[in-house]
Amino acid sequence: MDTDALKRSWAQVAAHGDAVPGYFYAHLFLAHPEARDLFPVTMATQRDRLVKALGHMVSNVDHVGDVVPYIQDLGRDHRKFGTVAAHYPMVGASLLATLKHFLGDTWTPELASDWAEAYNLIATTMITAAEEVESEPATWAGEVVATERRGMDVGTLTVRPDAQYAYRAGQSLALEVPQRPRQWRYLSPTHAPRPDGTVTFHVQLVAGGQVSGAILRDVKAGDRVRLGPPIGELLTLPADRAWPDLLLVGGGTGLAPLLAVLDQVAERHRTTGSGPRVALYHGVRHPWGFYAKPELEKHRDAAWLTTRFAVSDDPSYPGPRGLVGDLAAADGPWDDYAAMVCGSPGMVDHTTAALQRSGIPADRILCEKYEDPFTQQASEARAQAGARDVIQPSVGLGIS
Repeated sequence: MDTDALKRSWAQVAAHGDAVPGYFYAHLFLAHPEARDLFPVTMATQRDRLVKALGHMVSNVDHVGDVVPYIQDLGRDHRKFGTVAAHYPMVGASLLATLKHFLGDTWTPELASDWAEAYNLIATTMITAAEEVESEPATWAGEVVATERRGMDVGTLTVRPDAQYAYRAGQSLALEVPQRPRQWRYLSPTHAPRPDGTVTFHVQLVAGGQVSGAILRDVKAGDRVRLGPPIGELLTLPADRAWPDLLLVGGGTGLAPLLAVLDQVAERHRTTGSGPRVALYHGVRHPWGFYAKPELEKHRDAAWLTTRFAVSDDPSYPGPRGLVGDLAAADGPWDDYAAMVCGSPGMVDHTTAALQRSGIPADRILCEKYEDPFTQQASEARAQAGARDVIQPSVGLGIS
C-alpha cells in the first residue's frame, strides 16, 4: 500500500472544498436512499464531517496502529445511530466514487486498490469492535432531572439514565436531546459515577451551535434523552496500579473531565486516608468563565489539592494573566507528576509543549482535544509536542 500516494491524493481532493461532501452525500443518498435516516434532518453542521474524517483517516492509514483503541471505540459508539455492518460498504463505495470524480485521470487502478484496502482496514476494525458488544445496549434512555445556567455561555445538565449506566471518570459520551433528533453532542461527565446514577454535564454555548443552544435554552427537567456508550481511556486513572500525583490543566469547559478525575481522587482519600497530590489549573479568556466554583468548593479544605486560575484576554484581571499552560509550566518542576490536559486544540498544543519544556516527559502528558488525530495538523502537533492525545469524536467519523 502506497501511503504517500493516499496522502497526496486526499490533499488533491480536499482542495475542492465544499464540493467534496456535496458530491459524496448526493452519491450516497441517490444510491442508498435508506441511508438518509442515519443522518440529522438538518445537514448544515454534518455536511462535511463524515467525508473529511474518512478522507483524513484512510489517507493516513499508516498511523492507524497508534489509535486502534479509538477506532474500536468509534465502531462501538456508532451503534447508537443504528449503524450496522451493511452500512460500511455503502459509505466506502460513495467515498471511492467521490475520489474518482475529483481525481480524474490520476485515479489509477493502483490508487483505487490502495484506497479500498485502507478503507477496509478501518471499517473492519470498527465492525469487529461493534460485533463484540452486540449483547449490550446501543443507547441508554434517560430523563433530565435538572438544568442550571452558570453564566452567559455555560450551563449544566443533569440526567438520570433509566438503567444502570457504567462509565469511568474522565470518559466522554454522546447525548441526544429531543429538540435536536439525531444530532448527537459529545460531552464529558463532570464527576465520577454517583450512587443515584445521575450524570451531570457542563455545556459551552458554541456560536451557531444548534445542539449547545438547544441544551442551554430549550431542554427542561422531564425531557427524555438518549446516551451513547462511554468512550476514551487517556483521561482515566488506572484500575490496576497506584495513581501518580496529578497535574490537571483545563481550558474552558475542558475542565469537566478533570473535575471527574478530581472527584475520584477525593473519594480515594476519603475511603483509604491516602492518595495522590493534585494540582489543578483552570484557564479562561474572561473572569466570568470560572463557572465551576460549586464543584471546586467542596474540595476547598483538601490538603492534597492546590488550585490556580488564569485569565488570558482581560488585562484588568487582578490575578494571574496569560495562558494557563505557561502558568502551570512555570510552577514546576513537576517531578513524578502525570499531567492531564483538556481543552481546545490550540490550548492543548501550547500546554503540552510548555509542560515538556518544563521537564515533564512526553509519555507522562495525556491530553484530549477537539480535533481529528489523523489530520496533518494533528500529526504535526503530536510530533512537536510528543504527547499522547485522544480524539474528541464529535469532529471525527461520528454522524453527529
